[in-house]
Amino acid sequence: MADSIDLRTYTHIDVLQPQTAAFIATVAGGYLPLEGQAALVVEVAPGMSINNVTDAVLKQTQAIVGMQIVERAFGMLEVHHFDQGQIRAAGDAVLNHYGIQATARLKPRIMTVQAITGIQGYHTMLINRMRHGDMILQGQTMLTLEVHPAGYAMLATNEAEKAANIHVLEMIAFGAFGRIWLGGDEENIAQATAAIEKALAAIDGRENKQDKAV
Repeated sequence: MADSIDLRTYTHIDVLQPQTAAFIATVAGGYLPLEGQAALVVEVAPGMSINNVTDAVLKQTQAIVGMQIVERAFGMLEVHHFDQGQIRAAGDAVLNHYGIQATARLKPRIMTVQAITGIQGYHTMLINRMRHGDMILQGQTMLTLEVHPAGYAMLATNEAEKAANIHVLEMIAFGAFGRIWLGGDEENIAQATAAIEKALAAIDGRENKQDKAV
């Protein structure tokens, strides 16, 4: 089974932060997560195989499905529960189903990271029209970040919120690349960026040779 599956993202979130949980709830098609719950994010290729992942998790644990997304190339699953043991068991169910270890996942790789200070009013209008989360105000700093594979965007957002007083504007955790937009003052955005980089660097796995964003 391991030869036929590409485990792209596999990560646990220990405690969902308020904005991250609330943001997921704005875009999730399943049962909405709550602040303080633990979560598991899995991304696989081929995309249709995420149905097998969901089946294994639901039959073996009490984890609650928040998101199951099947798109052209990849499939993503997010499950959550207040009991971290259930989430750990959900992760084990996925790995046991495919007969692989967590280290079979791709290491996350930050493709682009940019901070714009003193953002202008018309720019904030453009961002605020497209976001599902909080708003950014004129004069604040905006962080944009792309990560590969996409599923790690959820972990990155949560870690940023743990470390700093920021506003979660938008997060895309599926597709070719994950993308996040955060707002706040310059110092808090710097702290959030450092937290993201530290958290993603700590994840082991297969070498990620992705060399550019598209």
